[in-house]
Amino acid sequence: MVDVGDKKSTKREAVARGTVFMKAETFRRIRDKEIQKGDVLGVARVAGIMAAKRTPDVIPMCHPIPITGVDVYFYPDKKKNAIEVESVVRTTGQTGVEMDALMSVSVAALTIYDMCKSIDKGMTISDIRLMKKTGGKSGDYVRED
Repeated sequence: MVDVGDKKSTKREAVARGTVFMKAETFRRIRDKEIQKGDVLGVARVAGIMAAKRTPDVIPMCHPIPITGVDVYFYPDKKKNAIEVESVVRTTGQTGVEMDALMSVSVAALTIYDMCKSIDKGMTISDIRLMKKTGGKSGDYVRED
């Protein structure tokens, strides 16, 4: 693991996104809170927050970071029968939270799949990507697409 002990602590933020595509009926049932396992987006939000905090337990070379905030947002798109998941992770520390944001989005999307798989095994999780990161020695990054 890289030694970050000599790095200066700075405010850092990372934003990641991913999309879950599904059947129209699945989309409607999530929207109308008619999924047997419960409130899909509420559970997925909590799962995404928990995942951000547990990233170093799953990805071997990630540092345990004192995360100061995690927000998970959902953007339903009826035309595409899709839900875009966005995670924003913040810290003041010696290394970034990009992996934590990506982990958060991934687990939130997987939770949507898990809670709906009984009615739609054909759901697709795609386009998990870093959208933005701020802070740190390497500077800011904003995805151009």
